Amino acid sequence: MPDIIATKGITARILELRGKKVMLDGDLAKLYGVPVKAFNQAVKRNIKRFPEDFMFQLNWEEAESLRSQFVTLNNTKPEISKRGKHIKYLPYAFTEHGVAMLSSVLNSERAIQVNILIMRAFTKLREIFLTHKDLAVRIETLEKKYAEHDQTIKAIFEAIKQMLEPFPAKEKRIIGFRV
Repeated sequence: MPDIIATKGITARILELRGKKVMLDGDLAKLYGVPVKAFNQAVKRNIKRFPEDFMFQLNWEEAESLRSQFVTLNNTKPEISKRGKHIKYLPYAFTEHGVAMLSSVLNSERAIQVNILIMRAFTKLREIFLTHKDLAVRIETLEKKYAEHDQTIKAIFEAIKQMLEPFPAKEKRIIGFRV
């Protein structure tokens, strides 16, 4: 049961940036139980293990955007919102592959357990996304089906209205001789 709770907490920390699901260095350092500075130093010592599709540094606009979102969300990310008005260093974002690579860089018992939980969280998110995608396809199919039914029903009602309209009164022809 604690794994499920931990996985839910981790999924809340997975963000979408540049079209990728990522986790920020501050969140990962907190999960691993190390200071962000030490975490980033370990990564920089092994930088060859982290190509751009595994890890990238946010630009100033992305960092400010995240900061403003987190402040608005009532301090859900304290490691970002506590920094004050300005951040000193741009955070790093790690994709799922980058998080997996962290297991070779951070080699403690806690790092192994946290990595397992993070991998489960990424998997869970992927499953949820696929489920939502299937639901979206089904809803679209139903909408198309009922749109066709709506048109048919409208045509039936139009025909019924025409049938219910009284026939126009015909002029009575007078029988006989007209002068």
